[in-house]
Amino acid sequence: MKPTASKLIRWAGLAAMVGGIFYVVVGLFHQPNILSSVTTTQWAIVHALATVMCFFFLLGITGLYARQVEAAGWLGLAGFLLFSLNWVLTAPFTFAEVFIVPQLATEAPTLAQGFLGIFNGNPGEMNFGVLANLWKLTGFVYIIGGLLFGIATFRAGILPRWAAGLLAVGSLLAPVAALLPPEQEPKVAVPVGIALAWLGYALWSERPEQAADPEDDGVLTGVEQPAVVPSKGRVPSKG
Repeated sequence: MKPTASKLIRWAGLAAMVGGIFYVVVGLFHQPNILSSVTTTQWAIVHALATVMCFFFLLGITGLYARQVEAAGWLGLAGFLLFSLNWVLTAPFTFAEVFIVPQLATEAPTLAQGFLGIFNGNPGEMNFGVLANLWKLTGFVYIIGGLLFGIATFRAGILPRWAAGLLAVGSLLAPVAALLPPEQEPKVAVPVGIALAWLGYALWSERPEQAADPEDDGVLTGVEQPAVVPSKGRVPSKG
């Protein structure tokens, strides 16, 4: 099979769908960021999914943007860049939560408690300074990027508008997590996960002819447009 842009975009939709499902699972089963949680099997599974999810989202969001690049305009570009930056910054934190923090919890609990303080606001005796500020930055780009990308997708009208609206609204709900009990905070992410899975499914299930732009020559979408053959007419005879 010859790889084409339309096929790659379609498979990127599958990545967004899988990433969205993972995000829902992470939101539903994420434990509180406390020392007793980090040595459990549930913690390891959830954060392993979260790490893989970040890479799926980077692929998926790129495909979602590529499908509507012209219609989304500058608003879509800004949303795409900010929302993607969030997952680039989030991946190292989730990786550390899987492979580093559980080890620290048994060998250097004070250090582990300080790292968890980046997320729960109680660093104890440790001060991670730059890392704490970097994590705060992820929250900002998550909200603004998701909001802008959702609005741009809604305005473009190529992918489901209900899903785009859910993405925008779900991103705005992120600050609500601070008002909830620690065990309920991650559930605020569920609407965004559903929205991205929905958008990914719509992109993955799209027919090639739907993805094709009537004015495209096949370079962008990978779907070649049929050549227009002029009708044969009679040449008037010489009188």
